[in-house]
Amino acid sequence: MSCKVIIMGAGGRMGGTLVRLARAGGDFELAGVVERPDRLGEVQSLGYPAAGNLDALLPQAPGAVIIDFTAPEASVDMARTAKRHGNPAVIGTTGLTPEQQEELRSIARDVPLFWSPNMSVGVNVLLKVLPELARMLGPAYDLEMFEVHHNRKKDAPSGTAIKLAQCLAEARGWDYDKVRNYGREGIIGARPVEEIGVQTLRGGDVVGEHTVFFFGPGERVEVTHRAHSRDTFAQGALRAAKWLAGQKPGRLYGMADMF
Repeated sequence: MSCKVIIMGAGGRMGGTLVRLARAGGDFELAGVVERPDRLGEVQSLGYPAAGNLDALLPQAPGAVIIDFTAPEASVDMARTAKRHGNPAVIGTTGLTPEQQEELRSIARDVPLFWSPNMSVGVNVLLKVLPELARMLGPAYDLEMFEVHHNRKKDAPSGTAIKLAQCLAEARGWDYDKVRNYGREGIIGARPVEEIGVQTLRGGDVVGEHTVFFFGPGERVEVTHRAHSRDTFAQGALRAAKWLAGQKPGRLYGMADMF
């Protein structure tokens, strides 16, 4: 049985990728697309129900899973609309504030909701592996990270970098907000033992790259994940949509739940 999906921001880079893969895969039925009114003409030619407002589209697609990779406030507003209509929703947007994340958790009590800052299978395997690596190497190894993305990415550090760093902090028993360091400049003194540096690079059309460093005595261990295509994230989101269609509300789901 095919899974009905609605794509938010269908004229954008991620939205366009989602539309292409949903149309190509036999497991999905594209129930509609949403784009800003000033860009609606770009997606109306796709031949699917199109609207500049999600409220206008959902009555035509009961039960369809909404997929959203737009922007923090837009994604939260989408979740509010999904709740009003009872539609499940998958969110891959990064840069959400703690308050916005908390609102999603509240909405998830009433409608199936899934959020992950990275839909890549490889990255989510790293979230399982890195804490064990940190524990096995021990406190003599300093933890650092850098992330690289395209020059149009708006948030920094990336949501994926933050998630990876948070899992490392948890493995060490540290409060992430107290040990994170997003930039160094000037005479700052010796590096504290309890610190995780997360540095940001932006340029070109890089889809996404994250490297975690374990700097130890006489050696270092590096773990790198590189996304070669947005298809990686889109495929993960579609997989999440199909999984979420069979779930009940109650809490905010993530990739770990699906695995």
